Amino acid sequence: MSKRILAALILISACIGGPARAQDAAAPFDGDLQRLAEILGTLHYLRGICGSNEGPKWRNQMQALIDAETPSGERRARMIAGFNRGYNGFQQTYRSCTPAASVAIRRYIEEGSRISRDLTARYAN
Repeated sequence: MSKRILAALILISACIGGPARAQDAAAPFDGDLQRLAEILGTLHYLRGICGSNEGPKWRNQMQALIDAETPSGERRARMIAGFNRGYNGFQQTYRSCTPAASVAIRRYIEEGSRISRDLTARYAN
């Protein structure tokens, strides 16, 4: 399942990436991108404590998303804040991998995959 979200993120990066917007105005998909950033932060933390041995995989996916979208100013700050919110929120709740953390991982991967598919279907050229 995580290979699917990775593939979807790469596809999104290729489809919605492009030159930076002159005014850096909010894009119609910014809410979805911020949610995806939050999910990536969550997965970065939870997969780490659950012994996935993925290293910085999810953080790297977040960086790839930022690199592809090339937001600046407030848009960039919101995306990064979403990632940090996901990471910090679960860091405060989980100190070790629990059955609930494993369920959360599965649900967030499913949600991230759904968001990626929806964004690709709506905004891919």
